[in-house]
Amino acid sequence: MEKITRRKFLSVSLAGAAAGAFCMSGRALGAGNFSGYPEGMGVLVDLTRCIGCRTCEAACNREQKLPAPAVSFDDPSVFDLEYHEGHKRRTDENAFTVVNRYDQPQGEPVYRKIQCNHCNEPACLTSCFVNAYTKTKEGAVIYDPKVCVGCRNCMIACPFRIPAYAYSSALNPVVRKCIFCYDTRLKSGRPPACVEICPQEALVFGHRKNLLKIAHERIRGNPDSYVDHVYGEYEVGGTAWVYLSGVPFEEVGFDTDIQKEPILANAQSFLSQVPMVLAIWPALFLGFHRLSTKGGEPEDAKGGKSESEGVRS
Repeated sequence: MEKITRRKFLSVSLAGAAAGAFCMSGRALGAGNFSGYPEGMGVLVDLTRCIGCRTCEAACNREQKLPAPAVSFDDPSVFDLEYHEGHKRRTDENAFTVVNRYDQPQGEPVYRKIQCNHCNEPACLTSCFVNAYTKTKEGAVIYDPKVCVGCRNCMIACPFRIPAYAYSSALNPVVRKCIFCYDTRLKSGRPPACVEICPQEALVFGHRKNLLKIAHERIRGNPDSYVDHVYGEYEVGGTAWVYLSGVPFEEVGFDTDIQKEPILANAQSFLSQVPMVLAIWPALFLGFHRLSTKGGEPEDAKGGKSESEGVRS
């Protein structure tokens, strides 16, 4: 029998509850005939090319106007701090992307860039009962902080543990994460700031379908240098950010036991096994939220047309 962790149980529960609320509100689930976003953009991350320079972190910091980091971007000692603290660095409200070092028993260390993977069918979106999240046609998963009520359901539902809560603000309870530079770049066809500045071309921007072709071509062309797998091609229904690695993915912190179907697919079996009260509570809270905002409806995010037809690095 498959081992079910507390986090996985909560994720499935939230997906099921959100699905129940969406069904009652007439919103289509899409889990049964999910086909992805064929024209969506994405980024191919080649871990064999990353040197851990953290230039991408600095670019993200400037683009998103985030506070200065505790350890400057040109200070490599940040990779040693993670060992003293007993854990790897994670994204938070002040850092939408981080680079971690993974020492190898033999050979050079491997560096891994971490940010929101912008799932094709996001668990954060389906777990949000106030519709703070939007999946754009360009591939980005964005959110409206004016709608967010700080419930943190998305933090539990995300299979990659990306959304971070703004604990520093008691009066403005919002969840923050990478938004694929949507407003300033993606919706006009430009690559995100981290991709544009990467000196090693470890990050490649383009249509997701083209990036997958490039990834498989690299594997076929140099099979001794790559693991024969593109992480994110199928995981949780596919992600906009996909990865190549020269070492097994589990050795650089990836969850290799993650399911291939979208998280929302779990809701079908969940809804048939739990009392309806567990499925309708998000709808109740949504009603409370709308009453508290005097019936105001959040304005839908408007996605611009992607002008990029090629692949950029």
